[in-house]
Amino acid sequence: MTLAQKAAYIQGLADGVELDETTKEGKLIAALLDLVGDMADAIEQLDEDLDTLNDYVEELDEDLGSVEELLYDDECDCCDDDDFECDGNCCDCDEDCELADEDFFEVECPACGEVICFDGSIDPEELACPACGEKFECIIAEEDLKDLDGE
Repeated sequence: MTLAQKAAYIQGLADGVELDETTKEGKLIAALLDLVGDMADAIEQLDEDLDTLNDYVEELDEDLGSVEELLYDDECDCCDDDDFECDGNCCDCDEDCELADEDFFEVECPACGEVICFDGSIDPEELACPACGEKFECIIAEEDLKDLDGE
C-alpha cells in the first residue's frame, strides 16, 4: 500500500466515524488528515523525481564509461604504428608486442609529474614533456646507453 493509499484509508476512516468538523478537535483532526494527504502526495512526487534522476545518472555513468574507454585505452597503440613515436603508452607493452624487446626509459616530468617514455634515439639531456612542454635533463647510466646502442 502506497502512502497516498494509506492517507486515503485514514481519510475514509475519519469520514466513517462522521467526524464533526465544527468542533475544535474535529477541525484539528481534519487539518491533520489534509496535511497527511498533502505530505503523501509530495513524497510520491519526490520518489518519482528521484527515480528519474537515478535513471539519468546511470545513463551518464554509462556514457562516461565509454568516454573513459576511449581516453584511457590500456592497449599499446605504438605496436600498430610503422612510424613509431612514443605516445606515453609504450611502457605498457606486453610480451607479444614487437617493441617489447626494445629498451625504453621511463621518467617522471619534474614540472607536471607526467610519466614520459623514450628510447635511446632521444637525447636524455634535451627532453621535453609532451604534456606540459617543459624541458628538462635526464641522466641515464652509461651502461644503459651502451645496451641501447648494442655496444
